[in-house]
Amino acid sequence: MFLSSIAMAETKLSLKLLIDKKANKVLFAEAGKEFVDFLFYLLSLPVGTIINLLKSETMVGCIGNLYESLENLNEAYLQPNQHKNLLLKPDMPNVVIGVPLLLPDTSQDPAQRKYYNCSYYRCSNGSRYVTNNPNTLCPSCGNSMSTEVSFVGMNPGKAGSTSEGGVVKGLATYMVMDDLTITPMSMISGIALLNKCNIKDFSALEERMVEFSINEGPEMLRASLQSKTALTYVFILKEFKEV
Repeated sequence: MFLSSIAMAETKLSLKLLIDKKANKVLFAEAGKEFVDFLFYLLSLPVGTIINLLKSETMVGCIGNLYESLENLNEAYLQPNQHKNLLLKPDMPNVVIGVPLLLPDTSQDPAQRKYYNCSYYRCSNGSRYVTNNPNTLCPSCGNSMSTEVSFVGMNPGKAGSTSEGGVVKGLATYMVMDDLTITPMSMISGIALLNKCNIKDFSALEERMVEFSINEGPEMLRASLQSKTALTYVFILKEFKEV
């Protein structure tokens, strides 16, 4: 599972936004490595997971129809070695260890996932092969692979040579622009952005501290796919939706 419900509720990040009050939009966010790690983690999500998180009826385009078609398809039409949940509810990726847990877990229940290796005790290479279908034949000896085995996930504490984890280094502060362009924070980059946005009246700018939690995680994913102003969508437009 991606994380427990208790851990999800406790995971919150703080961001400093620079807002243009006249245009009612976020210019950029000043963020630490945790928020940047989360944004880069979105690149690893399977399509099935994205649709499951955002709900197919709200998806742009017609890929949501593909999801619903497979969801409604009778199992009798599937190949015997195929399962709907492999595509509808793929495991949340763990290619990056130490990323903030800010998305609900849509993976299949681990109790329903089973793996098997060779059932022939004299097979010299049987333990080298694993399958999720007990009808599969062992490539080494040809016997059925029907002996159930346990899956052991990666231990975050042993995953790498450093304990920091994530994608980027934590020594720097990062500037996340409204369109989710990310660069290391510097005074020069901040001034360049203000000039690019043609900001003349600095009294119209507002610094605002906001929290980012699992409530905003799916909304940020949605905004990244549907909007060029993702930060404004999540932190500014949301206020009008709640009124």
